Amino acid sequence: MIASFDEEVEELLLTGETLVDERQLVLYNDDVNTFGFVIDSLIDVCGHDMIQAEQCTLLVHYKGRCSVKLGAFEVLEPMCTSLLERGLSAEID
Repeated sequence: MIASFDEEVEELLLTGETLVDERQLVLYNDDVNTFGFVIDSLIDVCGHDMIQAEQCTLLVHYKGRCSVKLGAFEVLEPMCTSLLERGLSAEID
């Protein structure tokens, strides 16, 4: 039998595990930064590999935005700050 979502949450609460409020770090398109700079920034700041950084950069370019990292706010905040310090447009949703 498969446990329902409510049963899984109740089990987590009973075992004392913490549920993390997962957020997303969103990168927005701009007309200033080059593809290479954005790719290098995603590799350096977010720990992306080359392919992931290239794909995110293309999505940002063509869609206007891309969720580049998921995680807890405390983990994403310094990454967002680093991207902003590099002159990129980013925020945590």
